[in-house]
Amino acid sequence: MTDNVQPLNPIALELGPISVHWYGIIIACGIILGLWIATREADRLGWDKEIIIDFIMIAAPVAIICARIYYVAFEWEHYSQYPSQIIAIWQGGIAIHGALIGAVLTAIIYTRKKNISFWKLADIVAPSLILGQAIGRWGNFMNQEAHGGETTRAFLESLHLPNFIINQMFIDGTYYVPTFLYESSWDLLGFVILFFVLRRLKLKNGELFLSYLVWYSIGRFYVEGLRTDSLMLTSQLRIAQVVSLVLIGIGIIIFVYRRLKIRTHTSG
Repeated sequence: MTDNVQPLNPIALELGPISVHWYGIIIACGIILGLWIATREADRLGWDKEIIIDFIMIAAPVAIICARIYYVAFEWEHYSQYPSQIIAIWQGGIAIHGALIGAVLTAIIYTRKKNISFWKLADIVAPSLILGQAIGRWGNFMNQEAHGGETTRAFLESLHLPNFIINQMFIDGTYYVPTFLYESSWDLLGFVILFFVLRRLKLKNGELFLSYLVWYSIGRFYVEGLRTDSLMLTSQLRIAQVVSLVLIGIGIIIFVYRRLKIRTHTSG
């Protein structure tokens, strides 16, 4: 039976010599939906939504470029031999941490130029960011990447997954653990918590973004340990796990520091 399993076509349509990949379409959908949610949040908070639109129009391409640079840098042994593949982003190979670095740097520069609060901007886009990541993982699904180790069809069926997911996890004659789905589900839950719970609380500026940083990093640390295609810092250290631990630490330290600072000013 497994011999007849056919993977989904990663190409959505072909326009003459141009192939439009599902990977790019899915990422674009994540950006568009995230933009819509962020502008609605800006309206709710009395912000000019044009500020959010301008920021995302700048930050999105910068983030994608940084995500690719990050990935290529840690896979340089391969890309130095095949430099023409460096720009082949439609084949996959972008790192979320690289995108996050690019987006944060863009936000710092943008908010300074506009003379607005970095933390407030970060809070507005945080739910959109984690939702975009949840959607983006389905681009990995279409490319049959970001998966875990070998498994059996019986295991996948025990997870009550639909057949189209199970079949797509059949790669070169072997079934693999759908870690892309684990991370996407974790991110989607994070979006629900950030957007429908935490943002309704009386949090201080920046605390929603810091909550996102810690939540995402906890999930990423676990899922990364299951993957077989991790970028490696050494033969034993996975880059994403190291970065996740650093981000968890940074998020908690900044959260506690700013709370203590506010309390000190209030008591003073």
